[in-house]
Amino acid sequence: MSTKPFDVVTGAFGYTGRYIARTLLERHRTVRTLTHHPERSSLFGGAVTAHPLDFERDRLAEALQGADVLYNTYWVRFNRGAVTFDRAVQQCGALFDAAAEVGVRRIVHISVTNADPASLLPYFRGKGQVEAALRACGLPYTILRPALVFGPEDLLLNNIAWCLRLLPVVGLPGSGDYPIHPVFAGDLGTLAADAGNESGCSEIDAVGPEVYSYRSLVLQIAAAAGSHAKVISVPPWLALAACGLLGMVNRDVMLTADEMAGLTRGLLVSHDPPRGTTRFSDWVRANGATLGRSYRSELAAHYAGPAG
Repeated sequence: MSTKPFDVVTGAFGYTGRYIARTLLERHRTVRTLTHHPERSSLFGGAVTAHPLDFERDRLAEALQGADVLYNTYWVRFNRGAVTFDRAVQQCGALFDAAAEVGVRRIVHISVTNADPASLLPYFRGKGQVEAALRACGLPYTILRPALVFGPEDLLLNNIAWCLRLLPVVGLPGSGDYPIHPVFAGDLGTLAADAGNESGCSEIDAVGPEVYSYRSLVLQIAAAAGSHAKVISVPPWLALAACGLLGMVNRDVMLTADEMAGLTRGLLVSHDPPRGTTRFSDWVRANGATLGRSYRSELAAHYAGPAG
């Protein structure tokens, strides 16, 4: 095994992980990833070495031995079979403990705005529990809490655009007036890489310069995609049922009740100063022509191979 220091990114071939890995490579860092999808290594032309994301303690210690910084993006969107929020919390704890055991210098962890171990919503509660496990592991750390991360690979925005292109009417859960605070994936990658150079512990809401109502965000996507769909308010249960039906058609999970509750309760927003600089309004105008041309499946992206 090489003695040259390197950084480890969990899920570097996924969404947020690829932006972190890309930024680190641009800064001439050596990058290793822990992944369930080593077949995607061509994404970086072999510049990122892949190890299995195996949460067995000895395997984790072996994969992390010699690492300088661990960048953790691992999480799950919903419970599916043996892949559960509770299990993901335990696995992240094992990852952090293994990093401490082998002497990793620092951990940078991607969480979510308003993560809370006492939350009634399992997604946000689990995220809060992972943050608590990180604080307890004894290593210096940075927690970055994005709300909505936008970029060309984002499933949510793409599938909103897909609905706007396909359907004559698109329903918003409730009023649609609840706030949402998007940050560009490239900005998040930069913030994460910067955090790897820090010392001590910090917890940062990683959000962009603009806050929108959800209705405004959807209407901007519609305009950028050239959609003439009518956007209306519907009861949340009806919006969730419609998403469930579309998910069945596409053999996917389009939106969960947990995600809808977090959205409509205003949990995807921060009152902290913005850390990202890319404006969603500029980005969506530049990328609207390609958004939603086809449906993108969460299950195909993350569960086609080994779960997780």
